[in-house]
Amino acid sequence: MSYRVIAFDLDGTLLDPDKHILQESLDAITEARRAGVQVLIVTGRHHVAIHPFYQTLQLDTPAICCNGTYLYDYHARRVLASDPMSVSESRLLLDRLAGTDIEHLMYVSDAMLYHTDSSTIERTLNWSATLPEHQRPVMRKVDNFIDELTRTDTIWKFATCSDDLNKLRDFTDSVEAELGLSCEWSWINQVDIARRGNSKGRRLQEWVESQGLSMSDVMAFGDNHNDISMLESAGLGVAMGNAGDDVKAHADLVTLDNTRPGIAQVIRQHILS
Repeated sequence: MSYRVIAFDLDGTLLDPDKHILQESLDAITEARRAGVQVLIVTGRHHVAIHPFYQTLQLDTPAICCNGTYLYDYHARRVLASDPMSVSESRLLLDRLAGTDIEHLMYVSDAMLYHTDSSTIERTLNWSATLPEHQRPVMRKVDNFIDELTRTDTIWKFATCSDDLNKLRDFTDSVEAELGLSCEWSWINQVDIARRGNSKGRRLQEWVESQGLSMSDVMAFGDNHNDISMLESAGLGVAMGNAGDDVKAHADLVTLDNTRPGIAQVIRQHILS
């Protein structure tokens, strides 16, 4: 079957550990686009944190951000569709986080907010410093998240992080059960908390159908739990070799890890051959 859309997760999938796109992937994606295939970024990231990758790929499609919370048009610089968290939901979550030592960031309309310096923040800021100024993500240190609730137009999600995985799992399990929010693992030690019902798969399906296509026309690549919804619903769901076994179980195909040209191989075999 020939696929007409390719959907890519970024971290752990299209990006190698140094946050670069392999040249083999770029070449195959360029050839697929010349053949009329549409390419989308479908990420847990805020739109302010994907500039270098969007521009490297030279895309003209919108980006699906924060695990499907919103669809963002880069060229028009506007949100096309969204389901953000409410202020009341965010306040309840922040009240719970206040009683823990779990690191957390708040993703708002145009920035990622943090209030505690940490190794995670330091890595992100160091990466940002390597980019041209116009590609750097917007990160702001704030004194108090509660105060920010009244200053922002939109709350996309919270990114919670802890190296104590049992603590993080117990906390987010209770948040999901008792506050009715969606909690998805997006990295080894990170769980994203957003409005229930948001997922990469759901937002991707909405966009695909708006193009007069169906999910059977889609090839999707991912590596983590927040990718499962699109791996399951795509015509061809491809898990990276570095994905966990529980993620691979939801895919139609498993390719090489994100340091090797597995993405290019799949595109060439299933689209360009």
